[in-house]
Order: sequence, then C-alpha cells, then structure tokens
Amino acid sequence: MNKNTIFIGFMLFAIFFGAGNLIFPPNLGLSSGEYFWPAIIAFVITGIGLPLLAVVVGALDKQGYIGAINKIHPVFSVVFLLAIYLTIGPLFAIPRTASTSFEMTITPIINSGNPLWLFIFTIVYFIIVLYLCLNPGKIVDRIGAILTPLLLVTILAMIIKGFVDFSGNAKNVADPEVFSSNLSGFSKGFTEGYLTMDAIAAIAFSMIVVNAVKATGIKHANEIFKQTAMAGVIAAAALAFIYISLGFIGNHMIISEDTMKQLVDQNQNIGTYLLVTMANTGFGSLGKYLLGIIVALACLTTACGLIVSVSEYFNSILPKVSYKAYVIIFTVISLVLSNLGLNAVIKLSIPVLSIIYPIAITTVLMILVARFIPTRRVVQQVTVGVITIESILSVINSNGWVEMHFLNQLPLHAYSLEWFPIAIIVFIITFVISNITKKSSIIVYEKE
Repeated sequence: MNKNTIFIGFMLFAIFFGAGNLIFPPNLGLSSGEYFWPAIIAFVITGIGLPLLAVVVGALDKQGYIGAINKIHPVFSVVFLLAIYLTIGPLFAIPRTASTSFEMTITPIINSGNPLWLFIFTIVYFIIVLYLCLNPGKIVDRIGAILTPLLLVTILAMIIKGFVDFSGNAKNVADPEVFSSNLSGFSKGFTEGYLTMDAIAAIAFSMIVVNAVKATGIKHANEIFKQTAMAGVIAAAALAFIYISLGFIGNHMIISEDTMKQLVDQNQNIGTYLLVTMANTGFGSLGKYLLGIIVALACLTTACGLIVSVSEYFNSILPKVSYKAYVIIFTVISLVLSNLGLNAVIKLSIPVLSIIYPIAITTVLMILVARFIPTRRVVQQVTVGVITIESILSVINSNGWVEMHFLNQLPLHAYSLEWFPIAIIVFIITFVISNITKKSSIIVYEKE
C-alpha cells in the first residue's frame, strides 16, 4: 500500500464523513438497548459497507455508473440517476444540512425549535450557499479542507471524553415497539443506514475516487480496481470506528422520560440533542458551541458541493437551462423543504429511500456479479425491474396507502428485507433461462 492510496482513502473518508450523518448512530444506540451490537453492525453495513462497495464497483466501467447502468437499459439509467441526484440534492440531503445546522447551533442557545428562527437561519444559510455556488472556485474546497480535520478532531475528543463520562452507565432498555430480538435489531440498524444516503451518493460520486486513482499514474483497469478497494478499506475503518463509538456512547446515555417528552413536544431531533449533550458534558458550554459551529460550517460546504454536483448533472442532460438557473432553482427548493424541520425532512425521506435503496443495492450487486460471471442483459433487466416493482408496492403497503396482504406473507417482510431473497431467486431463475435460450447479449464492461 503506497502513500497515494492512503491519501485517497482519507479523501474518500472526507467525502462520506458528513456532519449530518453523525446524528444517527447515537440515536440508534439510545433506542436499541440490549440489541445494540446487531443494530450497529447492520447500520455499518448499509451506512459504510454498501457505499464503499458502490465506489469500488463504479471502477468496473471506464464511464463509471453512467456506462454500467446504461448497459441495463438507457431509460432506466436516466430515471434512476435523476432520482439519485434529486434525493441527495434538493429534496432531502441539502435541506437536511440546513436543518441539522440549525438544531446544532441555534436550538441549544434558544432551547426551542421556533419556526421563525428556523426560517431566519435558513434564509441566511442559503444566501451564503447561493453565493458560493454561483461563484464556484476553490473557496469551498479550502474551507472543507480546514473544517473536516477540525470536525474530526472535535468528534474524536468527544468520543474519548464520552467513554470516560458515560461508559460506566448501564445500557438503556430497548424500545419494545421496535426491538424484540437480535434479528429485529439488525433489521432496524440496516434500514437506519438508509438515512445516511451514502450508498446512493456513492453511485453519483464514484468517479471522483476513480479519477483520483488514475491521477496517480495508474492506468490498468485491474490495478485501478485494486487501489480503489484498498482506499475503501481505509475509509471504512475510520468511519466504522466513529459510528460505532458514537453509537456505544449513546447506548449508555441516560435520558429521562420528561426530557424525551420535551424533545418530542418541541419536535427536536434526538440525535442532535445527544451530540450536544456529549459535548456539553465533556467540555462545558464552550464545547457544544464549538461543535455546533464546526458542524454548521461543515454542512454548509456539503450543501455547496451537492448543489454544484446536482446542477452540473442536470445541466449536462438538459443544457438549454443554464447552470446558474439550476443553482437558483435547487437552492430555493432546498430552502423551502428545510423549513419543515429536521425530523420532518427525515420522515419524508424514509419512503423514498425505502424504494431507492433496494434498487440501488440490487443494481450494484448485479454489476459486480457480471464482472466475474458472464451475465446476459435480460437477467439484469428482469431482476432490477422486479425489485423496483416490489419496493414500490412494499412502501405503499407498509404506509397503509393500499393494503396488499400477500406482501405480508413474504419471507423477511417483518424486517423490511423481503426484497433480498426475491432478488436472489429472480436472478437465479432468469440466469438459468437466459443461458438455455441464449437470448440477449452478454454484459461487457469497457475497461481502459
């Protein structure tokens, strides 16, 4: 392993180390109680393992996921990538950066989630975002280069002090409405990992890492794949340490019933409250303010990066609308949605992510399998198509919009994982039939 691989590994860590993601592990730790370990392991799988797998798989085709997904079907490629960019952009991820920043900086000061203060904060926040995105340059990268190490040092200090302050406490009791066994704990952690949005973001950003590897002088496809994978291991180890540590501390934090009721009544996010409490307990009021400011600035740079990426993508497929027009449109949409509040943004994202994630995971696995086993195009098309239909129907059913009792009988339905055995069965059946009939062409990825 050379120094370039280590550098790229830390770059990949910085891409996925979003300040907004920090709110999920301590909250999962708090609610999972005695089922903490299966829950946090599952969270790491979807919150870290799948994103890094997605980055590595993106190195299989010289055009990245655009080329790889095009081989499944051009229409599916456009629709799927549009859904991904909108999800990690103005619909959910960008509004979440603003609402997370508000709850980490303003809410601890005013001790309230007053909508008027949220509106004022988001106006200022998105004016800054709009200015930076309309004048793209190195300023966001430079700020990010400073803030990521600062945020990392602050979080590490909180983790060390958090172990000292809270690890002696007994574990919390699991929420009985959600956790009843190790399998239910695993299921909850697995679906909680969806909320990071990192696996679908990895599909959009995988070429950044691949291009960084190529920039070191590596040209052979197998070596690019190998170096990308090694960089992924470095990033995964660092992220896993932080997420598991924060989850473990949250698992031992005692929150009174009165405090929980107050948080719910004021519509405050429990994860942000736990982080602020960690900082306040460990380092006093100065600690929570410092953490809040660093998180807010880190979220600001993340928002700018997402606005620029999404605007450039839409401008590339619909060039008649200018880049600046897209920036303004997506900034305004993000501003409006961020004023719903952090909990509302997260709640709205759950059905969408519950549809997109099974499709994304299946797509990534189909591409990976085709690297090692000659696979016909129709196999990928049918498998992804079935999972798309199943995911949509499952979300409709689980939200009670239309009851479909047959879905409740599917294996692993109780754990929101029924799509996985379906994907395996459909893949095997279509693979066997397609090889017998020899219909449809074999998938071949273009390598450099």
